[in-house]
Amino acid sequence: MSPRLFLVFSSLLLSLVSVAPARAEAVPLDRALVRFHAPETGGPKAPQFIFERELSFEARIEALTEGGSAASGPFLDRHVRAALERRIAEELLSRLPMDPEPHPSSIANLAELVREVIEQRVGGRDKLIAAAAAEGIDSGELDGILRRKARATLYLDRMVTPLLDPLEAELREVHRSAATPFRGRRFSQIKDDLRRWYVGQRISAAVASFYQNARSRVQVTFLTK
Repeated sequence: MSPRLFLVFSSLLLSLVSVAPARAEAVPLDRALVRFHAPETGGPKAPQFIFERELSFEARIEALTEGGSAASGPFLDRHVRAALERRIAEELLSRLPMDPEPHPSSIANLAELVREVIEQRVGGRDKLIAAAAAEGIDSGELDGILRRKARATLYLDRMVTPLLDPLEAELREVHRSAATPFRGRRFSQIKDDLRRWYVGQRISAAVASFYQNARSRVQVTFLTK
């Protein structure tokens, strides 16, 4: 992934999507910005595409996670890079087989947990909805994004390392010794919030680690013309 090519790509992207649509009900035209393939997706004969609206939405999530205040505000090239890497990793993970295959209801239930984790990361459900609205992402598209994230997470939890069910003793140790958003509060008061936060941290770390191990297998083309 050439740094120069990435800067050209990200500059173009930022110029296109840094201003929110004037009307929430107006759905902007979409286009593919990235094409990629890897053995997990079927190789060169089965290219995958990442579209402008979805990548912009996920870059907004990254910006909000860093403490951005406006869900419809601009984001930076590092947010685009993080969103792109996470998107590719999740696509690869979501294609890997599991034995037994998860029931659709399991994916749906986990997608709700993923939604809660993201809402906590960005500062609430209203900000998540506003970020989606800024890019014309409707509820069906958002559900699809969450299901992809859920299947990727389930693969990591089952096949790589446990992520979703930390023990209470582990949570207590995190609360005691780690820098969390809940320092200074009683464990009994923040147990559920801490669990979501900790699970979210573990998911992010596992996805990032997977991407670093997989990147040599991934061929990425930026479609900037």
